[in-house]
Amino acid sequence: MSELVWDKTLSVSVDEIDEDHRRLVELLNLFNRSVAEGESPQYREAVLEELIACTVWHFRHEERLMLKYHYADITEHKAEHRELIENATAFQQKYLQDGGKMSDADFEYLEHWLTEHILVVDMKMGEWLAGVM
Repeated sequence: MSELVWDKTLSVSVDEIDEDHRRLVELLNLFNRSVAEGESPQYREAVLEELIACTVWHFRHEERLMLKYHYADITEHKAEHRELIENATAFQQKYLQDGGKMSDADFEYLEHWLTEHILVVDMKMGEWLAGVM
């Protein structure tokens, strides 16, 4: 699996959100490398846990900004965050139940899980926030 590269395509034009997204991409790549390189299951589990925990923190960060700047679509955006965390947690449980086995489809799922939210939902929010911050 090739690494995901953060570039301007993933930029939402709000520096502090872009910094969070860069960190999430780094953690996703670290997790993928840890699996590819045969790191211990405990290490891989710790990296996956960190990825999910950082995602939860990042979502709260976005939600704080949406509240501060009165983003009109906050309810829908927060609902998407909840769904993504539920999906991530379900993925984590499956990963643990499968003994840390990862298929190409699993890697693609994780990449899509992160990039789709950025490219669709966060772009809309970022464009709005960039105009009011």
